[in-house]
Amino acid sequence: MDTELLARVQFAFTIAFHYIYPPLSIGLGVLLVIMEGLYLKTKNKLYEEMTRFWIKVFALTFALGVATGIVMEFEFGTNWATYSRFVGDVFGSALAAEGIFAFFLESGFLAILVFGWHRVSPKMHFFSTCMVSLGSMLSAVWIVVANSWQQTPAGYHIVGEGIKARAEIIDFWAMVFNPSSVDRLSHTLSGAWLAGAFLVLSVNAYYLLKGKHIEFAKAGMKIALFFALFASLFQLFTGHRSADGISKNQPAKLAAMEAHFDSSAAADLYLFGVPDVDTKKVKFGIGIPGGLSFMLYQNFSTPVKGLDAFPKNELPPVNFVFQTYHAMVALGMAMIGIAVLGVFLLLRKRLFEQIWFLRLLVVTVLFPQAANQLGWFTAEVGRQPWIVYGLLKTSDGLSKTVQANQILFSLIMFTAIYALLFVLFLFLLDQKIKHGPDTHEDEVAEYHTQISIIDDLKEGK
Repeated sequence: MDTELLARVQFAFTIAFHYIYPPLSIGLGVLLVIMEGLYLKTKNKLYEEMTRFWIKVFALTFALGVATGIVMEFEFGTNWATYSRFVGDVFGSALAAEGIFAFFLESGFLAILVFGWHRVSPKMHFFSTCMVSLGSMLSAVWIVVANSWQQTPAGYHIVGEGIKARAEIIDFWAMVFNPSSVDRLSHTLSGAWLAGAFLVLSVNAYYLLKGKHIEFAKAGMKIALFFALFASLFQLFTGHRSADGISKNQPAKLAAMEAHFDSSAAADLYLFGVPDVDTKKVKFGIGIPGGLSFMLYQNFSTPVKGLDAFPKNELPPVNFVFQTYHAMVALGMAMIGIAVLGVFLLLRKRLFEQIWFLRLLVVTVLFPQAANQLGWFTAEVGRQPWIVYGLLKTSDGLSKTVQANQILFSLIMFTAIYALLFVLFLFLLDQKIKHGPDTHEDEVAEYHTQISIIDDLKEGK
């Protein structure tokens, strides 16, 4: 098999698997702040039980996120040495900032978050919750900054020639606030918030269907529904801003996203279809004539740069980008509809009796996960054949000595290990959900048991 293809498949697989967990951590982190804040304000033990339960789920997702993220750093060196040399100055500063300002903050306060009940004051524990949530989002900031620089490079100059060429930062803040970083960050965060919100909705809907932890589930669902409504509408806004930015900075990607071929014509906005690159048509396509032109320029007849404006060897896989983009949009609109309907039913006091809607909520935990993956596929495949847009092609970023059989072997091993990790994650998550929230009395009893064990150890018993 082709070495470049295997290297790309391996990296896509490992990062796609890793990307299951950070969005959950980010979304749950914000919800934990809301839940514990409500507990401090109202002193209602229900919110304390809610916070304690979701902290356990947060800790599980955080652990899997850390474990699965380490592999990608090694892949940069083994499979993508030329690319690593080229972007090392840029990525080194961004990833160092992520480690210092984000990971240490998040992991440092995580111990207090998980084990600090009854050991620190309620306000200190809440502060720790806020810091963990902030750390998870700051981590996303620096990762997205590094990735956005690949999409829209800024604040650099090129040093060296040929395979020794590398990008060197000359303006750190221009690199950080490159043309796509803010829009991509806001869109990424809103997707992560939706992942957390729909996980909470799914679990609470399951409890209601089973007739377990009723008050706990109702209270949690109210919080998650309003948060999901905000996050889904915010994602629609950030998605529109991202499309505007892509039209200016990566027009070939936008043309592929909507399969727009003719630069002299207005661009349609498709609901679905099958692009045919040979005939330059969208088969079975249904959409709004001139809809993309209107979104970009508020005019249905304004021409939009099409795929015919670019060399054929610089075009991304059109059909793949088109399908992943439209599937992402469809899921995003579905989540808006679900959140709006859920809030409507809640306000009409009919939510908890709608069995069909609760069953729907149980499975919608997959919606934001799928949308996040599809959005990443669109962004990364859409900039092909460039690994750094306009500067370095993917084929040129590959390590010169790595062999296809080496990558294939490691890919098989990673697949087996990640499959085991995923099964373990699902098993532990299932156990936590089936166990349900601990009551306040259970927590106090557990605390006193721990103290008793410590006392016995001190006495040598």
